[in-house]
Amino acid sequence: MTNLDAVAAAPAAAADDDPAARPVVTLLPAGHRRAEGGHPWIYSNEVQMDAAAKALAPGSLVTVKRADSRPLGVAMFNPHTLLAVRLLDRDAARPIGRRFLARRLERALRLRERLYRAPYYRLVHAEADGLPGLVVDRFGAVLVVQENAAGMEQLEPALVEALTALVAPSAIVMRNDSPARTLEGLPQEVRVVLGTVDAPVAVEESGAAFGVDVLAGQKTGWFFDQRDNRAFLAGLATGARVLDLYCYSGGFAIEAARAGAASVTGIDRSEGALALATDAASRNGVDGICTFHRAEVFAEAASLAGAGERFDMVIADPPAFARSRRDVPAALRGYRKLARLAIQLVAPGGFVFLASCSHNVAAADFAEAARRGLADAGRTGRIVREAGAGPDHPIHPALPESAYLKSLVLALD
Repeated sequence: MTNLDAVAAAPAAAADDDPAARPVVTLLPAGHRRAEGGHPWIYSNEVQMDAAAKALAPGSLVTVKRADSRPLGVAMFNPHTLLAVRLLDRDAARPIGRRFLARRLERALRLRERLYRAPYYRLVHAEADGLPGLVVDRFGAVLVVQENAAGMEQLEPALVEALTALVAPSAIVMRNDSPARTLEGLPQEVRVVLGTVDAPVAVEESGAAFGVDVLAGQKTGWFFDQRDNRAFLAGLATGARVLDLYCYSGGFAIEAARAGAASVTGIDRSEGALALATDAASRNGVDGICTFHRAEVFAEAASLAGAGERFDMVIADPPAFARSRRDVPAALRGYRKLARLAIQLVAPGGFVFLASCSHNVAAADFAEAARRGLADAGRTGRIVREAGAGPDHPIHPALPESAYLKSLVLALD
C-alpha cells in the first residue's frame, strides 16, 4: 500500500464531511444553467439567499440543489461574497475530506510528472485541477500553498495530511497573503505548517539554478507560468543586448545570459528580488554578463530612451496592473504606455516581449493596448508568438479566468 492509499483508506476524522447532514443551498429558477454547462462557479444572485443560507459560516460545505430540488453537487459556500458557490463535485453524495483531496492531488501530480522530469512546477492550479481556490507550487521538497477560498482554508488539516502522504515534503509554507483572500473575508498571513524554511529555496529550470524567497517573495516566490516564455526568449538571445524590465529574481535575465546574450541589464524596484537575481547570476556563472539595478521601471525606461540606449531584446513582464474589473481601464493605459516605452528601446530587427498576468484584462484588449503602444512608438513589426502559461497551469474549459496569463513577442522593424 502506498502512502497515498494509506491516507485515502484511513478512518474518517470527526471533522470529515457527512453528506446526509450537510446543509442545503437552493438555487433560484434558471440559476443552475451555467453550472450544468460545466461552469464551476455560482454567483450570489443565482442563489436563494434565505435566512438559513445567510447564517452559514463562510466556507461551509453544502449540497447544492436546483430550484426543482434536484441535486446539482457538493460545493464550498460563502454567503458574503459575489462568488458564493464553488463546486467541488457533481455527485452531491460525495464526502469531502482526506480521501477526496488525496484523489484530486494524485491526479494533479500524475499530470505534472508526465509533463516534467524534475519536481519544480505548479502542482495544483485551483479550479482547473478540481480544487477551487487552491494553489500549490512545488520546489523539490518544499511546497508553497495558497488557500484563496474560505472553504479550502476549512479543509487545511486534511489538505496538509494528503500533501504530506503524496510527496513527503520537508516543508509546507502557507502563503495566505494574496488579495483574493480579502474578498473571502480571510486574514493575510504567512505560516510554515510543516518543517522549517530559513533560507532561499532552490528551484531548477532549463538547467539554471535559482534561489526563491517563498516566505516574502511575490505570490509563491517564483513564476512557473513563464517557464516556456523564458525558454523561447533565451533561444533568441544569442549575441543580444537584453534589457529585462521588472526582472524580479532574474528568471528571464539569467536564462538569456546562459543562452549566450552579450549583456543583460535587469531593472526592478525590489531590493530583495535584485539580491536573489545577483546571487542567481553568480550561481550560474553569468555574473560577468548580468547587471541589476534598482529603479522604477517607467521612469528608468523613459530615461534610457532619452539617452539613446537601444537593446536587441526588451522584456516587460510587470506585476498585475488590474486586481479588479474597475482597474481595467487604467491597466490598459498602463500596458499601452509600457509597450511604447519598451518598444522605443528596441533596436531595428530586435524583439520585445510584453506580458499581462491580470485575469481581469481580456487577451484581445491586451493585444490592442500593445498595438497602440507600437503605433505610439512610431514603429512597425509583427507578432511572432502569442502564448499563455505553461501546461502546469491548465485551463478550465468553462472558466476563462483560469487562462489569466497573456504574452506577445513582437519582431520590430
